[in-house]
Amino acid sequence: MALNIKDLRIYSPAFTSLGHIPKQYTSDGENISPPLEWSGLPAGTQQLALICHDPDAPLPQGFTHWLIYGIPPRINQIPEGDGSKFTEGMNSSNQRGYTGPAPPQGHGPHHYYFWLYALDAELDLKPNMNREQLLNAIADHVIEQARLVGVYES
Repeated sequence: MALNIKDLRIYSPAFTSLGHIPKQYTSDGENISPPLEWSGLPAGTQQLALICHDPDAPLPQGFTHWLIYGIPPRINQIPEGDGSKFTEGMNSSNQRGYTGPAPPQGHGPHHYYFWLYALDAELDLKPNMNREQLLNAIADHVIEQARLVGVYES
């Protein structure tokens, strides 16, 4: 299936693309998930998945901060601190749910990629999946994806 990165958009009222993530959404602050909104779902979208990942983390696979999946296409936002309505996977701390940015002191700015995936099927995804498991499960069903990148430095 051809991947089309065209109309789908993800954004946050809390920060702009490549903008600074406010402290309240980090482990240095309140550690709550930022509000996210999206638009432009492609025709045929049956389900959505979201991953927040830090590829700058000093780990072989980076650090995954949040996975949410099983999001119905009628939903166009996740309010601040409110991802638990949907299935949340395991982050790189081996915990379910969101864990905010917390780069090592002196490591410089890190980039946090909020990836939104539009899927062509309503998948029966297992709870507690990690990033690799989720990406493998949705790989043949992604019809469009979009990203929002926020920046944070401790």
